[in-house]
Amino acid sequence: MKEGSKYQPLLNFLHRNNQSEITLSFAEIETLIKDTLPNSAKSKRAWWSNRSKGALQALSWIEAGYRVGDVDFDKQCVTFRQFITSEEVQLVDGKVVWNSKSIKALRLQMGLTQAEFATQLGVRQATVSEWENGIYEPTRSKSKHLELVAQMLGFKYQEES
Repeated sequence: MKEGSKYQPLLNFLHRNNQSEITLSFAEIETLIKDTLPNSAKSKRAWWSNRSKGALQALSWIEAGYRVGDVDFDKQCVTFRQFITSEEVQLVDGKVVWNSKSIKALRLQMGLTQAEFATQLGVRQATVSEWENGIYEPTRSKSKHLELVAQMLGFKYQEES
């Protein structure tokens, strides 16, 4: 997210919190961003999508490591949940071991479809599908790219013992 973005204060707020779940009212978000939310934010679930492509607001919570869990339009609030992977990325000899589950977890953390993830990595959607289904493993160069993306997102790592 570019510095000075309207939603940068929301990113900063979420990034400073270590809570696994944070519920904010629309009014609290408006106070944070020092601006009003658009009408679509107060009436359409799509505005709160976890897909970051072209949506600055989504980048604010995704880059902070959160996803929108619930939106309650009656109570005018949204619940953000930290993205927690079911399988952490493992390191062997200091190098990430990418498997089908960790690749899919990374893609989901980014809030992308397979096609969008493929575009980000410069591969075909079918390649991402094959990785996620365990048919093939990424090349060494793609593994390094995945590792860089994971580090930027704060993807959780565990050392193999």
